[in-house]
Amino acid sequence: MASASLTPPALVGRSAELAVLDAHFGTALVRQTALMLTGEAGVGKTALLDAAALRAAEAGFRVLRVAGCPFRRGVGFSALNQLLQPLADGLPALPARQAETLQAVRGLSEEQPAELLAIANAVHALLARTVAGTGPLALIVDDVAWVDRPSATVLGTVARSLHTEPIGLLGAARTGDESFLSNIGIPEYEVGPLDEVSANELVAERFPAMAARVRRRLVAEARGNPLALLELPVPLNDLQQTERGTLPAVLPLTERLKGIFSTRVAALPAATRKLLLLAVLDGSGELHILQRALGLPDGLAGLSPAERAGLVQVDGVTGRLEFRHPLTRSAVMELATSEERRWAQLALAAELPEGSEHRARHLADAAVGPDDEVAALLHEVAYRTLRRGDAVGAITTLLRASELSGTGTAKARRLAEAACLGANITGDLRNVRALLDNAGHADPSGVGSLAAATAAASRLLNGEGDVDTAHRLLIGAIETHVWPGDGESVEDIFREALNTLLMVCFYGGRPELWHSFEDVVKRRRPPTSRRLLPVILGAFADPAYGALPFLDRLDHLVSGLHQQTDPVRVFGVALSASYIDRLPGCRSALRRVVDDGRDGGAVALAIQAQFLLANDAYAGGQWDELLEITEEGLGWCETYDYRLTASTGHFQRGLVAAARGDGDTAREIADRLVSWGNPRGLGALRVYAAHIRALSALGDADFDAAYRLLRALVAPGEVPRFMPHALWLPLDFAEAAVHTDHHEEAAAHIAAVRGTDIPSLSPRLAMLTDACEAMSNPDVIDHSLFEAAIATPGAERWPFDWARICLAYGERLRRAKAGGAARVHLDAALGTFERLGAAPWSARAAGELRASGIPVKPLRPVESEDRDRHALLTPQERVAAQLAATGLTNKQIAARLFLSPRTVAAHLRSVFRKLNVTSRGGLRDALTGPMP
Repeated sequence: MASASLTPPALVGRSAELAVLDAHFGTALVRQTALMLTGEAGVGKTALLDAAALRAAEAGFRVLRVAGCPFRRGVGFSALNQLLQPLADGLPALPARQAETLQAVRGLSEEQPAELLAIANAVHALLARTVAGTGPLALIVDDVAWVDRPSATVLGTVARSLHTEPIGLLGAARTGDESFLSNIGIPEYEVGPLDEVSANELVAERFPAMAARVRRRLVAEARGNPLALLELPVPLNDLQQTERGTLPAVLPLTERLKGIFSTRVAALPAATRKLLLLAVLDGSGELHILQRALGLPDGLAGLSPAERAGLVQVDGVTGRLEFRHPLTRSAVMELATSEERRWAQLALAAELPEGSEHRARHLADAAVGPDDEVAALLHEVAYRTLRRGDAVGAITTLLRASELSGTGTAKARRLAEAACLGANITGDLRNVRALLDNAGHADPSGVGSLAAATAAASRLLNGEGDVDTAHRLLIGAIETHVWPGDGESVEDIFREALNTLLMVCFYGGRPELWHSFEDVVKRRRPPTSRRLLPVILGAFADPAYGALPFLDRLDHLVSGLHQQTDPVRVFGVALSASYIDRLPGCRSALRRVVDDGRDGGAVALAIQAQFLLANDAYAGGQWDELLEITEEGLGWCETYDYRLTASTGHFQRGLVAAARGDGDTAREIADRLVSWGNPRGLGALRVYAAHIRALSALGDADFDAAYRLLRALVAPGEVPRFMPHALWLPLDFAEAAVHTDHHEEAAAHIAAVRGTDIPSLSPRLAMLTDACEAMSNPDVIDHSLFEAAIATPGAERWPFDWARICLAYGERLRRAKAGGAARVHLDAALGTFERLGAAPWSARAAGELRASGIPVKPLRPVESEDRDRHALLTPQERVAAQLAATGLTNKQIAARLFLSPRTVAAHLRSVFRKLNVTSRGGLRDALTGPMP
């Protein structure tokens, strides 16, 4: 039977079925009609009948319900009495003989019920009178096959005789069941399973706390059966539902599901059930494995009863055994004894080669107590699983290995490693303390192990600890660690220790932390290291001085990310790319990491990936997207207690708030970063806060405040080592210094920037360097540098930076009385700031235009079909095109814009291509309007 909990308001994914039912009762308003719903057990037929009853009542029908029952199938007229009970008031109006016949059926007369045909005629008369008196009737019969035989005969006769009365008959039965409605020619409608989207929606609605990956597993097992979707979660505890506990390989069944799926399995011969058990535990469907494990030459003959029962089939193409419904596998497991399961696991393990992952897992599932050999095999399997990108599976395997460990030392080691991977990869920071406590109880001497120290440092950083304590803990553990023989697992834990130490140094923000990092890596780095660490140290830790030698290698790594399945490695490459403008090439790989986190995978890495994507969105002017990305990432941080990681997301939102003029939000975020970071020695958070405050001050033209904030971070004539954030500050400092008459400091700083690798790292950094140098010259306008910066190929990829350079150039031109040229650049800046929603910067650009005495003419609205093409143009291209449309030559346009004729020609070639025009004459119609 369908789940009683499937009430009409909760129906999901049944719009097509409800439309069929509405049409059915619409027809029944004028003439008798009948319909039979069929479908597998639990598919939701009863829920649809409930919905039909409600909708029919709303349409003016009087609804009569009948339900068959297997326990009352032998009680004559039990179903018919359900129909007669609500119509009892109409019995006295019938002819006396018919009324007495129905009273006898009800057991209210001493006479025995008459022949079935007479009873059917009396029921027909009662229904016809009811229709005449109260209107149309909806007769709804559930579980038709279980209606008692006398009632079935009567109702079948009635169904055949109703032709003109407005009566809608709706029944439901399992597919293939014979009933009184089966052979009278009424149409059937097969109720299918829910589609995947609806199945996910139903489970998410009823079990909102369930992890996405667990939900997907249940949806796959249930195959759209609503009862299974609602019942499968019931035996799972909270830890299993939220993926903090291990899901069984085969999901357990509730009693209701057993009643559906176990009955046919229990009826099979013992030899067949034995063969099916091997098939369930093997999972591959390979018949030769089952035959070898069974140890009988004709053992596969035992499959025949299961095939005839429709439980399994052998695929004609692949030759593999398939279960027709996944929950049949669960029924096989439920009916097997623990001894039978152990026999099957050992039989399968015996057929697999030494070193096989599946062999290790079979042996582990068969073990009933500590077994160091099997635990060691599982330990190896865990790290193979990790390198495939399944960190959750790796932790689950490590925990099982710890359970099988015979010594406290081995048990503690595996628990600590599970805590380490959980803290750094999967997002299990909430469980780290319990795992470390259990490891300490198993072996008190192991609390200083590398894995334990790494997990503890992650907890310290995100809790009440401080940078120096976490740093000392990690350095000490790395220095004193004794490497065991299993080099691959050592490398993975060492990698996590270094990743954690890397974050300690970054957030600590002090060069001495990085120096000790470099020293310990030189002394203790394993020979099997995968050589990504030098790239990270050069491009992320100290990009101003260390990135240039690694650019080619980094570009190669970025180009190969589409094939990379290890989320740790994806994060390492993207982290290296973050300050030197290679993040666009990492987007798809980072999104895969985020999707894996959404599905319950490596949540800790998914959070980091979110914030790297947000960095890219900020540089690219996709600020609304940044707010969406960080909102999700910060939600995960709160759920999983990643308070330090959250600071990056808050910083990014603070930058957008500052740029858009939301001063209150910017100040609140900056204050929160400082108040949380200072007691913990998190120097990077002070830099974050100063950057937010300085950007807010620059937008408000409070250059003195911006200068004071930035001067505390930037020493003129020096680019600090191991301060990657220094690459984000030159434009801010140059603008603040120039507007406060500190031109020498601005010039000294940009000279120091040119003395590093910064201008060579990316076109954006070269563009900013040129602009800052041009701004720092107080005596003359360096048109060549401003022009070079503004004409940087691909400058539209960094709209905020580019518009700020246009604003700075326009300001200088206006003060030099070059009003026409100034207006071009100020217009470009204003348009870009407005698209970004950078209100204070728009106000600054508009103020400069007003000060020039030239009114700002708004652009004519763009027609919808042209809007997309117009958006393809950069502001500089649009201005050049508008001037060209008025008939000016390239040389004249260049003179107005302080560009070279060659640059103007390049702009116009790009415009022709983007607007699909071939001449200057075609520009006028293609553009939004001529230049005033």
